[in-house]
Amino acid sequence: MVLTRDIELDDAGELTDLYEEYEWWEDREAADVRTALAETEVAVGVEENGTLVAAARILTDYTYYANVFDVIVATDRRGEGFGKILMEAVVDHPDLQSVVGLSLLCRRGLVPYYESVGFELFDPEMEVPEGGVETLVRMTYRQTD
Repeated sequence: MVLTRDIELDDAGELTDLYEEYEWWEDREAADVRTALAETEVAVGVEENGTLVAAARILTDYTYYANVFDVIVATDRRGEGFGKILMEAVVDHPDLQSVVGLSLLCRRGLVPYYESVGFELFDPEMEVPEGGVETLVRMTYRQTD
């Protein structure tokens, strides 16, 4: 059974395990993840049969801006729709409904994915773990009436 839910402080260990699957975040410590969660206004997860398979954190002022960070789907579960479920849960989260713009920073190769869930291209270069340089872009999702 798949469900979306808010991520709580007690989920820091499981969230850390998810981060460890991704090279950029593999050195994150559970204590630091717990601290980050404590200072995060909204954190959303997708569970399948009680296991966290996707997550995102959102920092917001609850009025004008919300920035989505640390979007992740378990490596062996990518391509199964969990990312879409996650982003729909973020966009539809009750605490974010009054926010004018929901933004995130992503790799250029992920632009089509984020566009498919309602974000728009807004437009820095950085080295990526796989080698080479990619341009990062800021995406914005605008709530509509």
